[in-house]
Amino acid sequence: MINKTEALDSLNKMCSDTLMEHLGIVYTEVGDDYLLAEMEVSSKHWQPMGILHGGATLALCESAGSALSVIHTDLSKYDVKGMEINANHVRSTRKGKIIAKAKFIHRGKLTHLVEVNVLNEQKKLISVCRITNVIIKK
Repeated sequence: MINKTEALDSLNKMCSDTLMEHLGIVYTEVGDDYLLAEMEVSSKHWQPMGILHGGATLALCESAGSALSVIHTDLSKYDVKGMEINANHVRSTRKGKIIAKAKFIHRGKLTHLVEVNVLNEQKKLISVCRITNVIIKK
């Protein structure tokens, strides 16, 4: 069982001086099989048409999905690497907080399959993402 408070603190500290810090991604909640991360959408997250860039959404999803695997892996023995990511964007937004909920679909010894749902503040679906993380022995 992971210490949820320590996991959040550790994940947020790791974001210092990274893409996650630049985009304003913050880890907010840890459960036994899920992780929440959020990002406040502003013009720095837009594509030229003035709406949330899919790449910014994917960065949020990958940050949440990878971190879920990290907190459930013994990092003294294994590394976690992203192997594949895909997404479907179903709604856009221009501003406001979006929340990514990463949840295990499969948690094997060598691979983790994670689904990440991104919702807006009204709990409407923005994007659905699937991530495959590989667990590699050091």
